[in-house]
Amino acid sequence: MKKISFIGGYDKTDLVLYLAKILVEMNNSVLLVDATILQRSRYIVPVIKEENAYVTNFEGVDIAIGFNNFEEVKKGLGLPPSAPINYDYIFVDTDNQEGVLDFGIEQFDKNYFVTSFDVYSIKKGVEAVQVLANPIKATKVLFTQHLNKKDDEYLNYLMMGSKLEWEPEIVFFPFEVGDQTAIYMNQRVSKIKLEGLSSQYKEQLMYMAYQILQLDGKDQYNELRKVLKRVERGV
Repeated sequence: MKKISFIGGYDKTDLVLYLAKILVEMNNSVLLVDATILQRSRYIVPVIKEENAYVTNFEGVDIAIGFNNFEEVKKGLGLPPSAPINYDYIFVDTDNQEGVLDFGIEQFDKNYFVTSFDVYSIKKGVEAVQVLANPIKATKVLFTQHLNKKDDEYLNYLMMGSKLEWEPEIVFFPFEVGDQTAIYMNQRVSKIKLEGLSSQYKEQLMYMAYQILQLDGKDQYNELRKVLKRVERGV
């Protein structure tokens, strides 16, 4: 089992759902924990009976909403306290200090810091990681029309004094109005699909999935591309 965190104040619910669905289509079991303040997935993921905290399945992805730590998640899954949570991958989406601390982000296998450069998103994300007691490595995932040096320097400046250490690569989503429109349209049909998203958005999704799965070689890359096509169509 590998744990992957997605930290930041930026609205990343759809991004994390897309990645979870791609991994499921690659024959992996995935649990996505929404540990954000607004729990936006409550409004995107269809559910028969909504409660304060629940686990539901959405197109092969198990999604846990309303839980404060893994012990509570176990209860939601009907597991005893001593039992392991048996998934190939656990994704935790969080935008707050409690989520970072209570889910033990410091022990995760890979971390992504997801942000745009609006003041709320960037400062909320920075605030969330200020509670880290030990250094962790994280990959920047930046949503912006144009990636420029000044924005990156500003983020690095705000992070001074934190325990976050940047991985050398940067994942850059040149976010377009068309991408946002496509995301809204795909939400309305209550399916996880990539229809209408720009080629740049899909390429970056594939790059992140390739990283998370630790794939190697042309054959695995081609298989991932085929999976992306299936998710794009929503089949």
